[in-house]
Amino acid sequence: MQNDTDKQDTLAILVGGGPAPGINGVIAAATIEANKCGLKVLGIIDGYRWLADGDISHVVALGPQNVARIHFTGGSILRTSRTNPARDEATLERTLGALTALGVRYLVCIGGDDTTYGATRIAERARGKIGVVSVPKTIDNDLPLPENAPTFGFETARAVGTTIIESLMEDARSTRRWYLAISMGRRSGSLALSMCKSAGATLAVIPEEFRTERFDLAMVVDTIVGAIIKRRAAERDDGVAVVAEGIAERADAGPLAAATGAEIDSYGHVHLADLSFGTLLRDRVRAALSELRIDMTVVVKDIGYELRCARPVPFDTDYTRTLGYGAVRYLLSGASGALLAIAGGRITPVNFGDLADPATGRVRVRTVDVSTESYQVARSYMTRLEPEDLREPTLSRLAAHTKLKPDEFKARFAPTVAATVSPIPRIGG
Repeated sequence: MQNDTDKQDTLAILVGGGPAPGINGVIAAATIEANKCGLKVLGIIDGYRWLADGDISHVVALGPQNVARIHFTGGSILRTSRTNPARDEATLERTLGALTALGVRYLVCIGGDDTTYGATRIAERARGKIGVVSVPKTIDNDLPLPENAPTFGFETARAVGTTIIESLMEDARSTRRWYLAISMGRRSGSLALSMCKSAGATLAVIPEEFRTERFDLAMVVDTIVGAIIKRRAAERDDGVAVVAEGIAERADAGPLAAATGAEIDSYGHVHLADLSFGTLLRDRVRAALSELRIDMTVVVKDIGYELRCARPVPFDTDYTRTLGYGAVRYLLSGASGALLAIAGGRITPVNFGDLADPATGRVRVRTVDVSTESYQVARSYMTRLEPEDLREPTLSRLAAHTKLKPDEFKARFAPTVAATVSPIPRIGG
């Protein structure tokens, strides 16, 4: 047990949730700055996992000598976990007790919405005895940061993912096939849309473009099938559709979780990787094409895990150094209970309370705003059925590539076209 003097000068760092490029940059910058300020630094291994059990043995001393070069690397030197420290009152008390036993005065939590939620509860329960700050990390880019700033790791994930999609596009062209690239993004289609837009892929399908909260998976299938038909009418038998995995939670694929025995994490989320969503979607697309007498090879490719521990691009290396430094300076100022962002080039604390959804008490999720020019530009370059395609003479030209008559084609695809937003020119119009 450490005494009060030791407690005042100990800063702990932990990582929660999935990996994201740049984690080690935050750890390095926070460790070096804290050391300069005379603080002892502890790295908490495996996020909240052991703390939640009251176990204080999984820690490592950090100093400039063991973090000086880690900002170049992917992954997390402290590892990570999805343990929820606020699962119940007993768990929260054990977590706080473990931090107290370690003499922790300041706590830096690196993570996404779930980790930030845990940090929020710890800050509330500590009542100022432990200063807590959250550093936002997620390749999904779904935390509500000011000025729409990206979460760290997103830019690297987009860059690496774009390269993968570019290769798929060339393979599709060379072999005359279609790829369904399933992108990570549980509640936001930001990564899928950005990779599609950056690579110039055929189309992206994201949850935000559907007008209703729940929708039939058939709408997603026909969005892709409609794109295949329209592309074929333009004498192209290849393409890449980038589909956000969050579609699985809002479409009728949801019951698949029960059928496959998908794992549920401690925050109550279905482990989407267990759903085999890409395979389900591919099979439904193949069946629809067969029904329309369209001969086409369709292949599924999951994109996500290879992005999370990629070597960070310079943007994320730069970004995370500022965040790590800012986390220490924020805590030493006597402040606590905020998430750090960079807005207008300045470190900007966002109070935990301002992040909460009043209805759920959980951290709000930032989704793609489909009313912006950024989305409209992406959509305008996609190949997919739009309202004007269901009018003559285009209607008959498209229907000719199926077994359907023009009126049958319109009846089949009109509901899908109506179910999604359409690009609305805004610039100069």
